Amino acid sequence: AKGDALLLGITKASLSTESFISASSFQETTKVLTEASINGRVDYLRGLKENVIMGRLIPAGTGLGAYKRLTVDVQADPDDEDYDMDSVPADARADTAEASAVE
Repeated sequence: AKGDALLLGITKASLSTESFISASSFQETTKVLTEASINGRVDYLRGLKENVIMGRLIPAGTGLGAYKRLTVDVQADPDDEDYDMDSVPADARADTAEASAVE
């Protein structure tokens, strides 16, 4: 493998990250978020910084292997008229209520 050295200033280095959420936390927040929105970018939340910003578990630590193998199966859409909130476990219901309050 062959690599080339690239020296960037701290501003350019932070803005050149794959994650627009991480980049927006440093400088030019409005510009970074506006450009991401206009271009329809998706942030896959792969790094530490963007996961902390979003209030999620960070992808690091002793449980990382199990976390990466975890699959989430969405069984119902809460916006669906036929959605029965009573069928949702109590601990999941609290998360849904918090998410609705944030919106």
